[in-house]
Amino acid sequence: MTLQTFLNDHPGIANVELVLTDPSGVTRGKWAPVATLKKAFAEGVNFPLSLHGLDVWGNEVPDTGLHISSGDLDGFCKGVPESLSAVPWGRDTAQVLLETARPDGTDFGGCARTVLRHAVERLGKAGLSATCAFEVEFHLLDDAGAPVGDDWIADAQFMYGLEQLADRAPFFAMLRKAALLADLPIDTIVKEAGPGQFEVNLTHRADPLRAADDVVLLKRAVRECARVQGLTATFMAKPFIGQPGNGLHVHTSFQNGEGANVFSGLEGAVRQRHAVAGLMESMEAATLVFINTMNGFRRMAPGSYAPTRANWGENNRSVALRLPAAPDHAQRVEHRVAGADANPYLVLACILQGMMDGLETAREPVRALTGNAYEETTPNCGESLPADMPTALALFRDSAFIQKALGGEMRTILSTIKAAEIAGFADDISPLERRTYL
Repeated sequence: MTLQTFLNDHPGIANVELVLTDPSGVTRGKWAPVATLKKAFAEGVNFPLSLHGLDVWGNEVPDTGLHISSGDLDGFCKGVPESLSAVPWGRDTAQVLLETARPDGTDFGGCARTVLRHAVERLGKAGLSATCAFEVEFHLLDDAGAPVGDDWIADAQFMYGLEQLADRAPFFAMLRKAALLADLPIDTIVKEAGPGQFEVNLTHRADPLRAADDVVLLKRAVRECARVQGLTATFMAKPFIGQPGNGLHVHTSFQNGEGANVFSGLEGAVRQRHAVAGLMESMEAATLVFINTMNGFRRMAPGSYAPTRANWGENNRSVALRLPAAPDHAQRVEHRVAGADANPYLVLACILQGMMDGLETAREPVRALTGNAYEETTPNCGESLPADMPTALALFRDSAFIQKALGGEMRTILSTIKAAEIAGFADDISPLERRTYL
């Protein structure tokens, strides 16, 4: 659809929300007159490159080199045509996602969407393409910050509860409308195990960039629709101690030049295991991408359905890499490590590169795990993943895999940002400390 067609179809649009995603997965941007769209799609709109060098609180991290030391340069952010849509939370408003380039128009390695585009291009050079789908979990909270509904009851999960979905019918109706406007392929909506917790499953895309865009747009829609309904939506990985956290599960398969799934058939099963081996070998180094907040490591707890070890299994939800029960043509790998607050572009870039490496080296993984992956006595339960951000950062910073998957610029920027966040938490005195020692 051309810009003029969109404007003809939506004559009441007066404003546009220009949206970019920083390395931590936080969406930032500005409001502009709708006439700005012409510039956004032609040469791009100006945004400071330093927006990609902010910590999770939105503070400048000078050591990224993107701030005043470099003159705080502007980049040019071009609109992603497929993401242009009207939104139901503003009667005269549209939105569009942006991809950041350098002032001279060349690719900027600190832009997460560009990093994923490069991964897709490397996959194409190998004669392959990818089909991907995300599952996104979140909590709905009331104005007091408590989970919505009558399911905030000890030991009452209401898993897959239809009544709990019905209680939130106005919210989900608005979300479906937002999805229709944005061409978001929402499939199923599920009441999850936690109080006030839900999951939205997106239908697969034969374009990893579009699949990651879908996650960004879905999270925006969930937050905005919740706000209109007087609620707060959070994708925080572990908002409540003792309750399930929010994950971002990714289903990925590879296709050859004829569009056939390379994981189907007997030979395909071998390739699928090779892809699993590549993902397992890179999982420790990439943990900082999958679990990119200090809070996120709280989600990785035994028995929580959030993986704590690098392992795999068939039709087993306790493992990090699950081969779902599926017909032969739909064979794929489900990656279950990431938290819902992770950056979907970087998550998918690491997954694609890990699978490509596995196919290239053609190594076999350890035997598939059967049973409970959280039991240390279970055969092939795997090596423990980093349990905290400092450990994950050290593995990430020194990794040749990360250099290949994300590029040197993103590796440096993200390392520097997360080091600053670790320091920020270390410099804070918690309310628990005050209650204990004052």
